[in-house]
Amino acid sequence: MAGKRRAEGTSPVRTADMSWPQLLRARLGRAPQQRGGAVPDKTGKPQKTWKSRLKRFLLWGTVTAVVLALLGVAGFVYVYKSTDIPDPNKDFLANASIVYYDGGKDELGRYALQNRDSIPLADMPDNVKQAVVAAEDQSFYTNNGIDTKGILRAVFNNAKGGSTQGASTITQQYVKILYLNQERSYKRKVKEAILSLKIQREQSKDQVLEGYLNTIYFGRGAYGIQAAANAYFDKPAKELDLREAAVLASVLNDPNDLDPADGKDARRALKGRFQYVLDSMAKVGDITESEAAQARKRLPAFPKVEAESTYGGQKGHMLSLIKDQLLGLEKPDGTLFTEDEIDGGGLRITTTLDPKIMADIEQGIEEVRPTEGEGFQPKQLHAAAATVEPGTGALRGFYAGQDYLDSQLNWAIAGGQAGSTFKAYALAAGLKDGYALKDTFDGNSPIKIGDTEFENQGDGGSASKGSAISLLAATEDSVNTAFIDLTDAMDDGPEKIIKTAEAMGIPGPKERRRGPGIPTSTPGLKPETGVALGSATVSPINMANGYATIAAGGVAAPVYVISKVTDRNGEVLYQHKVSEKRALSADIASDVAYALQQVVESPEGTGFEAAMDDGRPVAGKTGTATKDGGAVSSSWFVGFTPQLSTAVMYVRGPGNGQLDDWLPPSSDGRAGFYGGNYPAKTWKAIMSRALDGVPVEEFPEPAFVDGEAPDPGHTPYTPPPSPTRQPTREPTREPTSEPPTSAPTSEPTQAPTTTEPTQPPTTDPCGLLGCSPSSEPTTSSPSPSPSPPPPSATASPRPEPGREQE
Repeated sequence: MAGKRRAEGTSPVRTADMSWPQLLRARLGRAPQQRGGAVPDKTGKPQKTWKSRLKRFLLWGTVTAVVLALLGVAGFVYVYKSTDIPDPNKDFLANASIVYYDGGKDELGRYALQNRDSIPLADMPDNVKQAVVAAEDQSFYTNNGIDTKGILRAVFNNAKGGSTQGASTITQQYVKILYLNQERSYKRKVKEAILSLKIQREQSKDQVLEGYLNTIYFGRGAYGIQAAANAYFDKPAKELDLREAAVLASVLNDPNDLDPADGKDARRALKGRFQYVLDSMAKVGDITESEAAQARKRLPAFPKVEAESTYGGQKGHMLSLIKDQLLGLEKPDGTLFTEDEIDGGGLRITTTLDPKIMADIEQGIEEVRPTEGEGFQPKQLHAAAATVEPGTGALRGFYAGQDYLDSQLNWAIAGGQAGSTFKAYALAAGLKDGYALKDTFDGNSPIKIGDTEFENQGDGGSASKGSAISLLAATEDSVNTAFIDLTDAMDDGPEKIIKTAEAMGIPGPKERRRGPGIPTSTPGLKPETGVALGSATVSPINMANGYATIAAGGVAAPVYVISKVTDRNGEVLYQHKVSEKRALSADIASDVAYALQQVVESPEGTGFEAAMDDGRPVAGKTGTATKDGGAVSSSWFVGFTPQLSTAVMYVRGPGNGQLDDWLPPSSDGRAGFYGGNYPAKTWKAIMSRALDGVPVEEFPEPAFVDGEAPDPGHTPYTPPPSPTRQPTREPTREPTSEPPTSAPTSEPTQAPTTTEPTQPPTTDPCGLLGCSPSSEPTTSSPSPSPSPPPPSATASPRPEPGREQE
């Protein structure tokens, strides 16, 4: 029966040949179990077995995987081909521009988006390169630039909602810093890998390592190995030893937590990483086991590196001034320097500033300036100064008035009303116009020119000096009205004074971006009758340079502060050339210098406080400017020797605050607001330091020029003849050897009561420049004739020493 049933096709169904739905139904009794082939479906076709389905699934799965792989490869190739290396992140490509003092050796400061000073790989010691590679990427020289495990880890972590973790190759780190951002995702990781492969193909391993070591952040604000070596060990990278190199290779892994200056915990953590770096170097064969064991015993010594403020003190004012000047300079290709080049172009900028003179100026000001007094607030007082080298125009030093971090206003540039210091330019203009030092002008006060009235300052504003005071005496005593008379006596006098001042180094009133001067304009410089009294606002830098023209024998040179600029490779981008131009003849310059010497050398001169203790010849001029209402708004002394010219200015508050009745008197009880007091004393304190050890140089002898004056009414005053002898002086005679030993200060209105000094019979009692009070005969002297008008006598009241007539 069994055989018959089998023959009839009724053999029992084998469960091994059944699909899982059929097996399920069979076990539930929903379908008859048959022996033999597959159970037919409703159409009568046999159903597929699970083996056939599995084979089919594997087949299609394999095909799909191959297709996806091909699509992935094609996609990667497409992305690789279509991905361009982007422009580097500007901040990480930038190099600090370094500014140097005069000579190009001592660093003054830096301009930097980041503190970085890139150096070639050849300047990096082997122990630095080996330590970094051993710590960060031991397969650096053999891998293709990417870390496959890191990429897969990023994908899976991102899929789980995490973030990418784990180490990258040095090439990947370099790409991330230089081209990408700090986003932590698989997309950034994939892009990082693609760029790393591209960089690997385009750059050598040495190029990648050099870029990495010049880019990576080491902490303490230092980007790159050179800046890090200075920040941690106060030395250049090429001088790092093994321990120091291992420290820097350690801290770049975690600058925030491994800085030894952050305490014991940070130092302990650093030592652990430090030992790991040394062990890694031994593992890869860079150093021996014994060298590693010896070095890992202790961390290197960390010198105390002064955390110097980039802009503190006067440094900020220096850097600000230098950058402003640099932006106006032209490179060889005709373009101007830009902010980007200065802040991140790695320029090397050599200036004219002398660190000693910068310190001398600051110390001189701090020594003299008052610090206390009734109703006096020291923070409102701004004392500024500048020193220029005659003949070259090189700015050797300046003082801005306060710490840059407290105020960014540089008073050595902002300046103030020049006051009587501007009379030096009027004097030069007068001599150029044909007048002589012995010629006389109206010194009475007040004097009216047109509708404007001018007066001398001091002694209640009525300090008349007579109607015939010599130009020399007017300069020594700073007589306003005499200089107003001089200005009025010249044809187009105000214009000539301004023209002379501009030729000597004072910029015109119109600002020019690339014009001469620091700054390039002089606000308020107008062709008005009172221009010689100094209502214009002049910077101490420009004023020092204007007087430097006199010190240089009449040769003017534009003031400058930048002498040379090169790129990182030493290619010269700018070289200053001294541009000399004669502004005054040598004879006129010597006469102006002689007149300004009397201001300092004469006990009656307004600048007597500036006289040097060593007897060094000094020339200069005081200045005290007043504003509407008569209040003093600025106080000056500008002086020079043949080697240096220095201007000192005192102002208050916004620059026009009242100084009189506010500045405390000096220790000798004299009013402090006159230029002959604090400014003159400050000038002396500065120059005594700056000229210490500098050989003494003499000024040239005065020429006593006597040209064709346009107005004949200013000839020297000739006293009436003496009953005993008649002067035989020729009016235009020039000195044969030395200038007079006694410069006239004013002319007498009456016979002095003092006895005339004994003189040889052949000596001209009135001297070469007109009579001085001590030379006019006192016996049997008749009264002066009504014409010319009698000058004032020296016996009349004079202002206290140092008080100028302005």
